[in-house]
This record gives sequence, structure tokens and C-alpha cells, in this order.
Amino acid sequence: MIESPEDALKYMRDNAKPLAEAKATRVYLTEYRKSLKGRLCREAPPEARTIDDRNNWAYSHREYTDHLDALRIAVEDEERLKWMMVAAQAKVEIWRSQEASNRAIDKNHQ
Repeated sequence: MIESPEDALKYMRDNAKPLAEAKATRVYLTEYRKSLKGRLCREAPPEARTIDDRNNWAYSHREYTDHLDALRIAVEDEERLKWMMVAAQAKVEIWRSQEASNRAIDKNHQ
């Protein structure tokens, strides 16, 4: 749990690399999906004669559906890290606003 601005800054510093890695994984899996589909279409059995038949075969192939599961997990990981980073940034902004308000109050009491 992020309690202080220092905790928030530490969280952001410590999680910048995991967030970048999660995004890289998601982008890779998204792009690889196209290559996987192409390869599976080429490997479709001879009875899959039309492009639609080959596409349907590829989309229903276990390797393709497993890949989609991995992509789902990658998106979930990236989104979790991203929103935790947003929350940490918000914590710092709240602290900055509170400090500015405190300075204004102090200035008015002088």
C-alpha cells in the first residue's frame, strides 16, 4: 500500500522496469499473433481449401488459442502495473496540492 509520497516515488522507481517489460511482452504477443496465424494457415490440412477454411482452422488451433490466453494474461499484467503507476503518480500530485494549500494557509496567517 502506498501511504506517502516517498512510498509512491519508490514504487514508481521500482516498477518502471516491470511495467516496461509487461508492455514489451504484450506488444510482442500482439504482433506475434499475426505470424502465428500465418504459419498455422500454411500448415492447414489439404481439406481446408479456401482462405476462410484455412483461417477458421488456424483460429481454432490449440496453439492459437493458447497464444490468446497468454496475450490475455500479458494485457492484464500490463494494465495492473499501469494503473498502480497512475495511482502512485496521483498520490504525489495530491501531496503537492496539499503542500501548496498548506503554504497558502501559512502565508495568510503571517
